[in-house]
Amino acid sequence: MDSESKAGSDGDAVKTPAEPEISNRILTVPNVLSFFRLALVPVFLLYLVNGNDFVALVILVVSSLTDFLDGQIARRFNQVTRIGQLLDPAADRLYLLATLLGLASRDLVPWWLVIVIVSRDLLLIVLGITLANHGYGPLPVHHLGKVATFCLFYALPVLVLGQAFPDIQFVANPVGWAFAAWGAFLYWWAGIVYAIETVRVCRIPRGESV
Repeated sequence: MDSESKAGSDGDAVKTPAEPEISNRILTVPNVLSFFRLALVPVFLLYLVNGNDFVALVILVVSSLTDFLDGQIARRFNQVTRIGQLLDPAADRLYLLATLLGLASRDLVPWWLVIVIVSRDLLLIVLGITLANHGYGPLPVHHLGKVATFCLFYALPVLVLGQAFPDIQFVANPVGWAFAAWGAFLYWWAGIVYAIETVRVCRIPRGESV
């Protein structure tokens, strides 16, 4: 994608940094890594449910490494694709859900936490459909949502780490639960912000600026 030009105060064109080109390709190295991550989700869940916490933790680490690698490769070698932009967050959500379900099935986390996280994601799906029906794309990610996701993505692996290595549970469990509690709270706070913004946007008459 060519960089856009903006007129400067002296009339000369000012170049803005070029954005990475987004292609419709499917078979790229980053996408193969993303598919690999997705294929590991049921394997991870199976080991976690059966109490093989060390193996589950290794799979989680491998998944995190491939997540880092596919992003680096996509940006460095101009392999950013539309399907890749969908696969990455989908894999993240599935690992989050799999960890919740696996730990809840063993009574290591309460089912209410599963309901809190899943119901908020369902809310975002409904909001996304509502925006699409009004001709709008997804809302920009709010900083609260980023912080909440960060907390949850660190909380659950830390809890799995405590199960894999019982000797450090006295540290891992309090840290993991602190992240989980804050993450769940901020997750819904961000969800309410998205809901309010969706209502505001949908009330704007067609043709007016958002």
